[in-house]
Amino acid sequence: MLDFSRTWLPFIYLYGVGGIAFMIGTILIIKTNALNLSSQSHKIGLSYFYLDLFTTQVFMQLLF
Repeated sequence: MLDFSRTWLPFIYLYGVGGIAFMIGTILIIKTNALNLSSQSHKIGLSYFYLDLFTTQVFMQLLF
């Protein structure tokens, strides 16, 4: 049988580090005003971002 360090620990590590990197990137975007909502390409990118968040939430609900 697989133990905790071979199954859940890598999962927690990958999503933990990825989540921290994502939050740092989001904070940098907000602090530097890198998102310009008057630009059409930025609006499209933001809609893809929201679509990705929604899709991830749906998959997480289905898997867990």
